[in-house]
Amino acid sequence: MWQGLQSITDYKKKNSPVADPDVLLPDKLNNFFARFEDNTVPLTRPATKTCGLSFTAANVSKTFKRVNPRKAAGPDGVLRACADQLAGVFTDIFNQSLSQSAVPTCFKRTTMVPVPKKAKVTELNDYRPVALTSVIMKCFERLVKDHITSTLPDTLDPLQFAYSPNRSTDDAIAITLHTALTHLDKRNTYVRMLFIDYSSAFNAIVPSKLVIKLETLGLDPALCNWVLEFLTGRPQLVRVGNNISTPLILNTGAPQWCVLSPLLYSLLTHDCVAMHASNSIIKFADDTTVVGLITNNNETAYREEVRALGVWCQENNLTLNVNKTKEMIVDFRKQKREQPPIHIDGTVVEKLKSFKFLGLHITDKLKWSTHTDSVVKNAQKRLFNLRRLKKFALSPKTLTNFYRCTIESILSGCITTWYGNCSAHNRKALERLVRSSGANYLPSRTSTPPDVTGRPKRS
Repeated sequence: MWQGLQSITDYKKKNSPVADPDVLLPDKLNNFFARFEDNTVPLTRPATKTCGLSFTAANVSKTFKRVNPRKAAGPDGVLRACADQLAGVFTDIFNQSLSQSAVPTCFKRTTMVPVPKKAKVTELNDYRPVALTSVIMKCFERLVKDHITSTLPDTLDPLQFAYSPNRSTDDAIAITLHTALTHLDKRNTYVRMLFIDYSSAFNAIVPSKLVIKLETLGLDPALCNWVLEFLTGRPQLVRVGNNISTPLILNTGAPQWCVLSPLLYSLLTHDCVAMHASNSIIKFADDTTVVGLITNNNETAYREEVRALGVWCQENNLTLNVNKTKEMIVDFRKQKREQPPIHIDGTVVEKLKSFKFLGLHITDKLKWSTHTDSVVKNAQKRLFNLRRLKKFALSPKTLTNFYRCTIESILSGCITTWYGNCSAHNRKALERLVRSSGANYLPSRTSTPPDVTGRPKRS
C-alpha cells in the first residue's frame, strides 16, 4: 500500500545510498569510518571456564521466526519458512561458539553502505554508515542480548531512556523539564543545560574496557570473552554502487546497526552518572544532557561535573565534539547577570536561546511557540500529499490511516510534555490545522479527526 501512496504523491527519498563514480571513495570512507581504531589495546584475555550459557532448538527456532523479511537482504524468508528444520544445526553452532568463546569470521563480516546525512555532501563526515551484517548473526545476538538483559537489574541506569521497554524520548524530556521546573520554583535559582555531542560514540568503544565493566556487573567471564571475540577481528568493507573497498580488520567499536551494540553501549556508559546531587546526567542512547541546578549563583558543582565528564570520556575513549556541544541557560529571575561560559578542552561551548532536544524545540524561556510553529509547518507540508490522495478517490480508511501516520504523528509527538503549557494562540493554530484536515481533505463520511490531544472532537 505504501509503495502505491509514494507513487501517487511523488514521494522521493531525500537521502538514498550514494552512487559516486569515484572508485577511491569506498577506501576513503572505510578508512574514515575506522579512524578510531586503536591497535594498542589488548585483544585477548586469560582463558576461563566454559561458558554456562546455551540455547535450545526451540529458542533458536522462535528467534528465526521473528525475522522480518522486509528489513534486510539475505535468506530471511528461508529462515522463517524453515525455522524448525534449521534450528537444530544452528543451535549446535551457537552453543559451540559460546563454549569456545569464538565467533566465526563470516558472522562478524560487516558491509557498510554510506548514506548522505544532508542533500549536499562536502566531506566524509557527511555520510552516515549503515552496517549490513549477517542475518544469522543478528538472530544469535538477539538470543545473547535477551540473556544479558535478564541478568541485569532494571534499575541499573535509571536515567538512560533508550533501549528499555516502556521508555521513550517523552520520558527523557519529561524528566529533564520536571527537574528544571521544580528547581526554578525556588528563590534565586537558575538552570544550565549542557547538550553533549559525541563523535561516533559506537565506533569508539574499546572492547577490552567494555568487558571489564561487564564482569563488574556480574556477567559470566566466559561470556565476556565471547563479547570480546565478537567485537574484535571484524572484517569491514564499504560498498558504494558497484565499487567495493579493500577490507579492514577492526578491533575497536561496535557496528551501530547490530542487535547487541545498543545494549553494549548502554552498559559501557552506565557509570556515567552525576557526582553531585544538584546535577543530573540524562541519557537517550548517545544523546547526553547535563542538567545543573544552580542556587545563589554558585556553579562550583556544575563546573566540576562538566570537568569530571570530560575525564570520564577520556578514560572510556569517547570524544566530545565541542563544536556541536551546546548549552542553554534557563533563568527566570528579574535581576540576572551574564553567566561565564563553559570551556571544554579549552574551547568555549556555544550558548543558545533555543535547542532541538530529542525532537522537541526547547527555548530558554520554556515557551513552546518555536516548537508549535515548527510542528504546524511540517504538518502543512504533508497536507499536500493528503490532498493528492483524495483526488485519486482512495478509500476513507486509507486516507484516515495516511493522516494518522504522517500528520497526526507529527502533531502529537512528545505532546504530553508541551501541549499543556502552550499559549492559546499556539493551540488555535494546531486546532485549525486539524480542522482543515478533516473538513477539506478527509472524506465527509469519515469521522472528524481527533484534536491534537487525541480526544474526539465534538460535532
